[in-house]
Amino acid sequence: MRELLTSAATLPEDHASAALAGRVWRPDVAGPSIVRIEAGRVIDVTAAVPTMTELCEASDPAAKLRGLAGDDLGPLDAILANTPEATRDETKPWLLAPIDLQAVKAAGVTFARSMLERVIEEQAKGAPEKAIAIRAEVERQLGGDLRRLKPGSPQALALKKTLIEAGAWSQYLEVGIGEDAEIFTKAQPMSAVGHGMEAGLHPRSTWNNPEPEVVLVVASNGSIVGATLGNDVNLRDFEGRSALLLSKAKDNNASASVGPFIRFFDKGFGLDTVRAMDVALDVKGEDGFHMTGKSSMREIARDPADLVSELIGKTHQYPDGAVLYLGTMFAPTEDRGAPGMGFTHKAGDVVTISTPTLGRLVNRMVMADKARPWTFGTASLMRNLAKRGVVS
Repeated sequence: MRELLTSAATLPEDHASAALAGRVWRPDVAGPSIVRIEAGRVIDVTAAVPTMTELCEASDPAAKLRGLAGDDLGPLDAILANTPEATRDETKPWLLAPIDLQAVKAAGVTFARSMLERVIEEQAKGAPEKAIAIRAEVERQLGGDLRRLKPGSPQALALKKTLIEAGAWSQYLEVGIGEDAEIFTKAQPMSAVGHGMEAGLHPRSTWNNPEPEVVLVVASNGSIVGATLGNDVNLRDFEGRSALLLSKAKDNNASASVGPFIRFFDKGFGLDTVRAMDVALDVKGEDGFHMTGKSSMREIARDPADLVSELIGKTHQYPDGAVLYLGTMFAPTEDRGAPGMGFTHKAGDVVTISTPTLGRLVNRMVMADKARPWTFGTASLMRNLAKRGVVS
């Protein structure tokens, strides 16, 4: 993983023109700092913007970030190299997830391919060995190219009626092609892990997968101000047994990965860039296993702006802003072990999620009870910033 924790491997291809903000843990102040990435250096701008939420609330976050003076914490390469828990020097800075007070939300079943896999999980009741036969039957029942079906459209509602009459309806089809999107809470504010850190799997899960996604950054007024990458780590067995186990399937210690940096929207990067992104996935195991895949945002069933409108508005407010995972079309079915058992993670897997304009997010998978416990929450942040004199 070390070769992936360099500025060359981490930053967007056009990083010289990008407005990139992140968070770094500073041992000398025993707390996190907001930073700007500039010419391979890490500039601490916390004195001007104590939280990432405050920066995201600016009328033009990209312009504000570029105009801030700050303290030079040194080369990005040194901070990246010091980020992995296993080799970290706790006396030197390391990278954190680039979000803090924002609500961490996710949209589910936004791609046709992953919608089919959710239906399969539901019918398999969390048992991977049943998936092959069920997959064939589900595809036979549904037929056609669901990627061309607009959720909530007359055609989608007609298919819904047909499937209900045939006894083939599913809660996942409801949010996949119905009128309402699935928006759920992925994790708590301050709990996300970042680039180069360990990401967690529930130790009782035997069928799980990474979910490479674009993550939108949303201000409290509903404005989409930037984007980053995320891994919406998913436990297929837990959610397959019951949708009521969604929180246990999704929200475990270190299971929300976000990073490496927030790229704020400006003239050269915006929502249309996001709509055209291809997001690549690479999984390498200590057992020699290697898997790759790709999600194209062009195939998303609901437009990102429509998903944000369902996240925030007159019925839902987030005064500290929010981030929204947009969902994935990637649901791996390749057998890793016994035939018919499909893919599941093993401890030590290195997961890389990348796209040219957002860079690369890398995590090493561990069991959630072995990952570093989450202990620094919102109250700790406020006390720390007050002690440092940057908030009153």
